[in-house]
Amino acid sequence: MQSIHIDELAVGTVLPPFDVAPLSRLTLALYAGASGDHNPIHVDLDFARRAGMPDVFAHGMLSMAYLGRLLTNWVPQQAIRDFSVRFAAITHVGDAVTCSGVVTEKDEAAHTVKLALTTRDQKGEIKLSGEALIALGA
Repeated sequence: MQSIHIDELAVGTVLPPFDVAPLSRLTLALYAGASGDHNPIHVDLDFARRAGMPDVFAHGMLSMAYLGRLLTNWVPQQAIRDFSVRFAAITHVGDAVTCSGVVTEKDEAAHTVKLALTTRDQKGEIKLSGEALIALGA
């Protein structure tokens, strides 16, 4: 991660993408343990099927965490002033997620940029969309 200055960015600047390996059951189990979110819909195939789903699926907050990694690969964590997402679709086991971001607003007086964020699967389907406000050096 290098230091980024506001004058180096323009509306439309694209962040380097963050690609995640295809989602595995092990990843879901590890995330459940780390987060304390043991909802069986994410780790118990029989439970998921009884709920009408073909398989278990990712925690929404896991996908948000991947977007957080996109941001912290680009700027230090303390530069993140706001970060929010909207869940658009289920992320399934086997999905290879790509996180992306683009500068949508630039406020030179406040030394901030606003970003539009997305996670997409290997088919290009949006799983999460969101935004972040980032404070940068002058």
